[in-house]
Amino acid sequence: MKYDFTTIMDRHGMDAIAVDGLSEDGQGSPAKPKEGFDIIPMWVADMNFATVPTVQEAIAERVKHPAFGYFDPREEYFQEIIDWQTKRNGVEGLTAEAIGYENGVLGGVLSTLQAFASPGDAVLLHSPTYIGFTGSIGNYGYKMVHSPLKKDAEGIWRMDYEDMDAKIKEHHIHVAVFCNPHNPCGRVWERWEIEKAMEVYKANDCVVISDEIWSDLILEGYHHTPAQSVSEDARNRTVAMYAPSKTFNLAGLVGSYHIIYNSYLRDRVMAASSKSHYNAMNVLSMYALIGAYKPEGYEWVDELCRVLSGNVSYACDFIKEHFPGVALSRPQGTYMLFLDCEEWCKTHEKTIDEVLKAGWDVGVAWQDGRPFFAPYGIRVNLALPLSRVQEAFERLKKYAFVDK
Repeated sequence: MKYDFTTIMDRHGMDAIAVDGLSEDGQGSPAKPKEGFDIIPMWVADMNFATVPTVQEAIAERVKHPAFGYFDPREEYFQEIIDWQTKRNGVEGLTAEAIGYENGVLGGVLSTLQAFASPGDAVLLHSPTYIGFTGSIGNYGYKMVHSPLKKDAEGIWRMDYEDMDAKIKEHHIHVAVFCNPHNPCGRVWERWEIEKAMEVYKANDCVVISDEIWSDLILEGYHHTPAQSVSEDARNRTVAMYAPSKTFNLAGLVGSYHIIYNSYLRDRVMAASSKSHYNAMNVLSMYALIGAYKPEGYEWVDELCRVLSGNVSYACDFIKEHFPGVALSRPQGTYMLFLDCEEWCKTHEKTIDEVLKAGWDVGVAWQDGRPFFAPYGIRVNLALPLSRVQEAFERLKKYAFVDK
């Protein structure tokens, strides 16, 4: 490969929650390991890979100029997004007018909710549910109504369209959050699945907020379909949220963007997002996106997805062979595994807290899945060099998933 996805990067002391944000007691974050074990960060949803060099180059070039005053986004910023969406996702007819900056995807979600709902109103989400949704939406006073995803006979997560429709009607819902690809389950929705979901939203006159932040991280054999692309109605009722942050490990720079084709939706969302006078782009995050979306970024992401596909294959095969009773649906996108440890815990008379702590004690900093509405769930980040993934699962085999 052209780019380095094997070097173990030391992030200690470099402003990384993943390694420096561990707790003493496991409250809110994984607990620090026992003496003799180093940390393998597998909880925070960022990567332990160096970003594509063109990001640093673009920022460094801009930093040479010693003024960082007020500014307007460069035309190049919009053009790079248009080119990226056209080439990566097959998007047609995207213009700069439809693109707007957001201080993170969650900021965009909240701007849209403020534009089309009031505190106390119900919002539809699928569960398991991304913890960022539950925190931000709940903190703003909206009532969250969950339509559980269900595994089919092959263990693949599916939407329950009848349940979605019933929940929307029962709670008089007019705004829905759609995660595409889904976090934490890793489903890359097929076109027909999105079409059926959009039929439900249309029948109930719902504005759809589609979180597509993971859309670049698609594993081998799968393809991302933008929610707005499945029909003209979907194009006009959907606020789509994107960012280079997950793709290129840029979360600390802050900077996402929306795509909104319908002028009425766009005007309302932008009016809501402007009220705080805070939702404004950072000049260096603009250059980070421009650097990321250069031709080198396309090649880097392709290599990254091959690496992630290999890591997922290794982890899934290892779990199947060595951890009977631990269920998982093989992810099709993202770099997260979502484990269901219910059968294992009941067979071995262990609580999920005991399993989590057994991993934390030996440096496997994985994440409690209960805040995602999965009572026996554990979320595991696989965006590390394969050698670290292998070490983590060997430790889990030796110390966590141990027979009585």
